[in-house]
This record gives sequence, structure tokens and C-alpha cells, in this order.
Amino acid sequence: MRWTMPDDRIAPREYYSIGEVCELTGLKPHVLRYWETQFRELRPAKNRAGNRVYRAREIKIIQLVKHLLYEEKYTIDGARKRLEALRANKELDEVGDRILDRQAMRELRQQVRAVLDILTVPEEPAEPEADEPGAPRLP
Repeated sequence: MRWTMPDDRIAPREYYSIGEVCELTGLKPHVLRYWETQFRELRPAKNRAGNRVYRAREIKIIQLVKHLLYEEKYTIDGARKRLEALRANKELDEVGDRILDRQAMRELRQQVRAVLDILTVPEEPAEPEADEPGAPRLP
């Protein structure tokens, strides 16, 4: 199960490794590294060992970029401009939260459907009437 709510709804941690972020977002490390070169909002700090460490706000921006690119079908340039416009209008956090909420609801619905599929007992086929062809004949 993928986790997609990287803000106040998660366990309080200061930093997340690139592997953890990949698991949470469903993205590959090379995609995150590429996006860092394309979106100035994505500049994770590095620890003493030189490994990337992401904060919850950066994870939220990653989810927003993923939504813009994969769901709304923006180009990299278009997504960059959209993020800049959201930041200029001070709407970045609000829009990011709305998108994360929608994604969480979508995933929750899928999980509920999967549980319902497991719990639903398939109906047994009705036995054919005695007059129907193929019906068993009683002695």
C-alpha cells in the first residue's frame, strides 16, 4: 500500500531518505533526481554523508508535480510555470493539499472496493426448472 499524505497526517519525522520518498510517492530515484534539476522548489538538503534528505513540504511538492505531469498531462515546462504561478499567488500549499486529499480519497475508494470484493459472496447459479432442457429428471 502506497502512502501519499506527506504533511501533518504522517508520523512526525524531520527528514525522509530518497528511498522512503520513492516508496511513498511511487516514483523512481532517477525521476526525483531529474525533477530536482527542473523544479527549483525541489532542492532537498543533503546530510553529512551526502545523501538527499527530504522534508514533508518537499514530498508534498513532489506529489503536486506528479499530479500535474501524470494526471493533468502538463509538460515539464508547463508544470514549472504552473508551480511558479501557484507560488506567486500564495496558493501552492492550498492546491497541494486539495490534490493530496483527492488522491487519498481515490486510493481509499480502491481499497474499500477491494475489501468489498473479498467480502462479497458470489451468487450461486439458480437450479434449472424441471421443464427447462438440461434440467435433472426426478425418478
